[in-house]
Amino acid sequence: MKQPNVLFIITDQQRADHVGFMGNGVVRTPNLDRLATGGLVFENTWVSNPVCMPNRCSIMTGRMPTAHGVIFNDRTLDWSASTFVRRFRETGYKTGLIGKSHLQHGMSKNSVVPFRGQGVARYPYPEGWDQLEDFERYIEGVPQMPEDFYGFEHVELSIDHGARASGHHLQWALGNGADIGQLLVEYGPDAPGQHRSEHWWQIYQPPYGPEHHSTSFVTERTIQFIENAGDNPWFTWCSFPDPHHPLTPPGEWFHRHNPADMVLPESRHDRLEDAPEHLRLFSQVHPKDQRDWVTPCGYGNDELLREAIAATYGMVEMIDDGVGRILRSLEESGQSDNTIIVFTSDHGDMMGDHSLFLKGFMHYRGTLQVPLIISQPGVNPGRTNALASSIDLGPTLMDMVGIDPYDGIQGHSLKPILEDTTGDVRDRVLIEDDIATVTSKLTPIPAKTRTLVTKTHSYTRNSKGEEQLFDLARDPDEMTDLKIAEPAIRAAMIEQLADALIDADDAARGAPATG
Repeated sequence: MKQPNVLFIITDQQRADHVGFMGNGVVRTPNLDRLATGGLVFENTWVSNPVCMPNRCSIMTGRMPTAHGVIFNDRTLDWSASTFVRRFRETGYKTGLIGKSHLQHGMSKNSVVPFRGQGVARYPYPEGWDQLEDFERYIEGVPQMPEDFYGFEHVELSIDHGARASGHHLQWALGNGADIGQLLVEYGPDAPGQHRSEHWWQIYQPPYGPEHHSTSFVTERTIQFIENAGDNPWFTWCSFPDPHHPLTPPGEWFHRHNPADMVLPESRHDRLEDAPEHLRLFSQVHPKDQRDWVTPCGYGNDELLREAIAATYGMVEMIDDGVGRILRSLEESGQSDNTIIVFTSDHGDMMGDHSLFLKGFMHYRGTLQVPLIISQPGVNPGRTNALASSIDLGPTLMDMVGIDPYDGIQGHSLKPILEDTTGDVRDRVLIEDDIATVTSKLTPIPAKTRTLVTKTHSYTRNSKGEEQLFDLARDPDEMTDLKIAEPAIRAAMIEQLADALIDADDAARGAPATG
């Protein structure tokens, strides 16, 4: 049998509990649930960073954000960074990226605050190396991509979110009869659409049908890439931009759920009296008063939250339908028995928990925990409560197919847990969350936040000295802060955090580089 194929399915901003296989009884995800039944569900999986670019780069490199350098959505992953996908390609795999990349900050230029003076380093790469995800390059047509994009030889990008389309997605939709005036639009309340929420402009039905949406693009082009792979083993990064806001499920998917039927989190009434100051400030900002469309804020009101949850579930269910189509294609082509499948997300969303909305700098379960399934032919399915981190995925896949890793990997292979679901490969997960120093001086957001998660507790401390301590086993909703009531547990968590920070100190930079 040839080397196994790998289908890596990743969504954007999907909470761990926004799938049926993690206990959600409202959202309907039969295809993901079927995948979970045949694979191993990691019920205790946490991000390395709760923001898009840092965590995606951590998945790609197996390294913490402070090691690979992308600590926020305002910088690009070093062009020469070793990624596990590069190792797959070097060993004969045909590699393809379909959908959202966000390894470069083209779609998040609004996050960049200009630095003063010269940068810390000068890149030796050709001009434009870090502009490959700038949407402007794709308006007139599809530009020539480099032969190697972080290890991918084939790239088709869906750069934006919600009802906005750019990248290869835009040209694909135009080729299928779409109207550019309905696709390439500004993020704002005047974007064309229907049934727009009176509470928040980011909840609406797009003016086009499902056939032009990003989920359909990613689904169809993933299937096409697999069909074109030939006899080579292949690795496919199937990356859906949804269910990230704006919350715009198209066509029938917009009406899948009645907002009145949505169950709201009890913690939405949390007054955050013991929480860090910036969280209280976030909670006081109504979504309609955001500084821009991505800024963390409060949940607004119950009506808005019900509409947001209903629209999110519609987006998730459209993704599930796309996953079902991809899985059926694998079965029909006879490749299911030789394909490893991973399903996860880059981070979560507060979705009203603790009176907060969206993500970033809010270290609660809603943004920090993600779903994870690993399905491998011939391995017994099941569920595990073993701790797992986003940085473990690359090392795991290389281990599963017998590819030698590279220097500097900080994640752990989860393969031993696939072989024995009662085992563990780590006793803690470290989560980083940083913004540039110049940015932190202009906002109430702490420049640095660190969270340590164990099987029983989570402990968070930021650069302002603010802390939170929760018993995850007894208080899964994280409503009772124990930092004062449990000094012994706090001391033990601080000691473990210190050890985790020492372990995360990168010793690979500056070492001899691969030629």
